[in-house]
Amino acid sequence: MNPILLDFPHAFETERLILRCPLPGDGPDVNEAIVESREELKQWMPWATALPSVEQSEENVRRAHAQFLLREDLRLHMFSKTTRRFIGSTGLHRMNWKVGRFEIGYWIRTSESGQGFMTEAVHGIVRWASDHLHAKRIEIRCDARNLRSRKVAERAGFHLEAVLRQDEPDVEGLPSDTPIYVKLRLPNGDWGYPY
Repeated sequence: MNPILLDFPHAFETERLILRCPLPGDGPDVNEAIVESREELKQWMPWATALPSVEQSEENVRRAHAQFLLREDLRLHMFSKTTRRFIGSTGLHRMNWKVGRFEIGYWIRTSESGQGFMTEAVHGIVRWASDHLHAKRIEIRCDARNLRSRKVAERAGFHLEAVLRQDEPDVEGLPSDTPIYVKLRLPNGDWGYPY
């Protein structure tokens, strides 16, 4: 299967969220959320150690839009259904289309955290990937010390499959451990972990 020829919805909804591919013009909203959330983000996201300009955020969004169309990376922007406010970014990354493996990544603006939006988005992404992308395995990886990210994976029903020791450099370049949370598509079509 050539993923660039795969047609699937570029947007979907959950109970409280609209999730869609990045579009030109999203840069100012994304930049505002990064500026607001920098203190939290820079602990875990290397790209947040230096604040981007609005122009840089817009360029990043346009590149993400192109990568989405090319099926190289499937970033999704999250918006509140009621306010239409940009509340964070998520999506599917590090994909292996041949075996149906995808990794969910995410961040949420500080003022919207603690309301269950990210767990809701993760549930929505699993359904979307299952229904449209022929997903068989979905992972969530993060720094082992990022307890909030780990809690999202656990609340969304992902199973801790392994912890890779000294696997990735953290934002300061030091080796950090990486837990791998997993959901597998079971023979009956449900998602879980059979072992």
